[in-house]
Amino acid sequence: MFDNLTDRLSKTIKNLRGQGRLTEANIKDALRDVRMALLEGDVALPVVKDFIERVRERAAGQEVTKSLSPGQMLVKVVNEELVHMMGDVNDELNLSVQPPAVILMAGLQGSGKTTSTGKLARMLRERHKKNVLVASCDIYRPAAIEQLKTLAGEVEAEFFPSSTDQDPVKIATDAITHARKQHIDVVIIDTAGRLHIDDEMMSEIRRLHEAVQPVETLFVVDSMTGQDAANTARTFNDVLPLTGVILTKTDGDSRGGAALSIRAITGKPIKFIGVGEKTAALEPFHPDRIASRILGMGDVLSLVEEAEQKVDKEQVAKLASKISKGKGFDMNDFSSQLDQMLNMGGLAGMMDKLPGMGNMPKNAMMDDKQVHHMKAIINSMTQHERSFPAVIKGSRRRRIAAGSGTQVQDVNRLLKQHLQMQKMMKKMSKGGMGKMMRGMNGLKGMGGQGFPF
Repeated sequence: MFDNLTDRLSKTIKNLRGQGRLTEANIKDALRDVRMALLEGDVALPVVKDFIERVRERAAGQEVTKSLSPGQMLVKVVNEELVHMMGDVNDELNLSVQPPAVILMAGLQGSGKTTSTGKLARMLRERHKKNVLVASCDIYRPAAIEQLKTLAGEVEAEFFPSSTDQDPVKIATDAITHARKQHIDVVIIDTAGRLHIDDEMMSEIRRLHEAVQPVETLFVVDSMTGQDAANTARTFNDVLPLTGVILTKTDGDSRGGAALSIRAITGKPIKFIGVGEKTAALEPFHPDRIASRILGMGDVLSLVEEAEQKVDKEQVAKLASKISKGKGFDMNDFSSQLDQMLNMGGLAGMMDKLPGMGNMPKNAMMDDKQVHHMKAIINSMTQHERSFPAVIKGSRRRRIAAGSGTQVQDVNRLLKQHLQMQKMMKKMSKGGMGKMMRGMNGLKGMGGQGFPF
């Protein structure tokens, strides 16, 4: 997400940081570049104008002009105004009500409502320890009901059955009654979408809203529609009291216009962003962290939180114990490390959160496809070869390449990478791992503004 915006803004930011003093001319040039970057990112024109004007006013103020490093201070202003444009802080769900807390999902067809319902159910169950009931009121698409049933099974949420011959309001009220009897904490109601906004659709969702009185009404919108996403959200908000937005498909959106426009246009916060197809690929929207990523400064805090939630701590402890006892780091261990990377949203997602990585040339970065190739090579090895990689010589390398559908050079590269990892693990066993873990634990207190290893 934000690839194009990051590329453009990073160059401008780099130039600004190097300025010993700021003049009207170089502020004007920098703001013109920022303006063009935002417009190319499909940010709505009124939002861009307002943003540039606020930065210009602050750039001319004493906090920048009297600073010892005005270039860096102006970068700080740009960062703060980006955060402000997106809503300052993360708006959490309001679940502090008498159970069940009802969440109503609204949006156009194809925006990712049903998938987001499943993702949200998983997040509430795993991170907030809530038991969740999901119900589908989409009586126009039998496939939507079946899809939600499948997702509910996958994320271990309870599914309330419904069918196409029922009234959507009756389905929703029955689901809430059932949840109340079963002492369920949260009910998420998935509503019907349309290919476009129409009176019939709006009338039905208004009836639903009045009947269930949800504590949260979330508008689900596809980020790849750019500023149209913000305009659609505004139209919905005019007829339905939205409490927040879920921005989907952000992993496929290189511009970021929707994320930067929605809050300013609708006044409603983005609460979550969908960052992939898996049910775990939903993140709380933190404006400060997103702004940091846009400016190429990474988002280490989110990376650490993700590691805490998704990394198999037992497996990590076993590996640390094995290495500390002087046992080697073999191909089975290497394969496990690759799995951990993929569990954390893949390499692209991790690199996006590391400071400076956003500025690296795309062809210099390894992607998930290569990770899967590496896994295929390891899977083509015998158990003995995985445990003792040193035995893999010429004829074995050719056999492994043929078995994995890769080239001998790929096998050679993997063995070289394994050797490098092995050396790194040996260093960690001499106290390096302890330092690394202490650094990661201390990172939260630093607000994610550093990178300790």
